[in-house]
Amino acid sequence: MVDVNAQIDAVTRGVRTADMDGEPSHVQTLTQEYPSPIEDVWDAVTSPERIPRWFLPVAGELRAGGHYQLEGNAGGDVLTCDPPRDGAAGYRVTWEYGGGVSWVAVRLVATGEDTTRLELEHTARAADVPPGFWEQFGPGATGVGWDGGLLGLALHLGGSDALPPGAAEEWAATEEGKAFYRGAATAWGAAHAASGADASEAAQAADNTFAFYTGQLPVDMPES
Repeated sequence: MVDVNAQIDAVTRGVRTADMDGEPSHVQTLTQEYPSPIEDVWDAVTSPERIPRWFLPVAGELRAGGHYQLEGNAGGDVLTCDPPRDGAAGYRVTWEYGGGVSWVAVRLVATGEDTTRLELEHTARAADVPPGFWEQFGPGATGVGWDGGLLGLALHLGGSDALPPGAAEEWAATEEGKAFYRGAATAWGAAHAASGADASEAAQAADNTFAFYTGQLPVDMPES
């Protein structure tokens, strides 16, 4: 069982625009504090043995200069990899999927001997987002997926492994799964509106995102 409301409330979400090499880009952030020391959280988010237990199977060289590949999902280059030192750690990778490239950074900060704050930042150039996609789904299309990852990590660090991909799809159709995706999509809609987007348009994008993640595809969903 997942305490859906507690997990949704545990994550702080942000949306902003920034220039990346002179190009307008969407930047999304998720932050959550975990009741584990930084060394353990670092191992969980970098170990090829532990990553599949809360996210997806991964292959490659998980070090600076290496290349990684998530099973059935994104791959890319490891740009930086800084193990825990003086209470901080982090890495940055390219996120290459479906012919597009974006960037993901994970930062850890020890907030106590047995607590660690994790921040995940995903940056995508606006020009690389398929036409109409941001207008229809907003930040939730990407953000809700990362919400699922943070949930998996919370379960893993709490002693329970996340659901495997097939079971996760089945879980999305359960009342608990629907409640999670509804809550995450709504939270991203609120973050979108807080960033300056029209509130009604942000709410509609959140509804579209929820429909997408629960298998109810919007009629006007862009073709891939």
